[in-house]
Amino acid sequence: MIRGKLHRQAALWFAALCASYLALAYFAAPEFWSFRFLRDGLKPEALLTTTEQGIPGDPINVGLVGTEQDVIAAFTAAGWARADRLTVKSAVEIGESVLLDRPYADAPVSTLLFNGRRQDLAFEKPVGESPDVRHHVRLWLTFTPGSDGRPTWYGAASFDRGVGVSHDTGAITHHIGPDIDAERDSLIGDLTAAGHIESVKTIAGIGLTKTGRNGEGDPYFTDGKVLMAVLVPD
Repeated sequence: MIRGKLHRQAALWFAALCASYLALAYFAAPEFWSFRFLRDGLKPEALLTTTEQGIPGDPINVGLVGTEQDVIAAFTAAGWARADRLTVKSAVEIGESVLLDRPYADAPVSTLLFNGRRQDLAFEKPVGESPDVRHHVRLWLTFTPGSDGRPTWYGAASFDRGVGVSHDTGAITHHIGPDIDAERDSLIGDLTAAGHIESVKTIAGIGLTKTGRNGEGDPYFTDGKVLMAVLVPD
């Protein structure tokens, strides 16, 4: 009887500990960082994404001109998979795939906002069998047509080097590699090798940044430029 009571008490303490962690990592800490940025008057640059709490996220570093069909065809040909939408079901699946080290080629990516909107599309290319290491990009449809009248998409490409906890909130997340320019160049290289890019030009982005930090506190550096690619019509 005493042992059963101790087990119940231990279970209650464990449940309380889990609830406290969830409340701190996913509610209290994000609100703290959001308050800090608002208090200090810090505002993200025009070509910088934010988290849902308004914290500066990954910079925009790629641009694509083409219809949604052109975009999907280009990434498919380059061997990139369209990411699942982030739902409770897909979140559970990616958690299981990381814990069990099994493939999930179209695992969801977390939500970032650009001009107050969630990403419209996201693509990824796993490295090995586990989804904790992958190339990925989020894309936002803009209201600026390209020179040929097709839509323009802005994207934030980065490399997930592993799963851990956020440096700022303690929430479970992917950590990005710091060299986001290399990921930008690699993505455009993949689409070019697949024969789906007509031309590429460089435009100004957020500018030279040596000590950037994204929404999870991961450091990054960049020349601050955007590679704008015109896609082959599908």
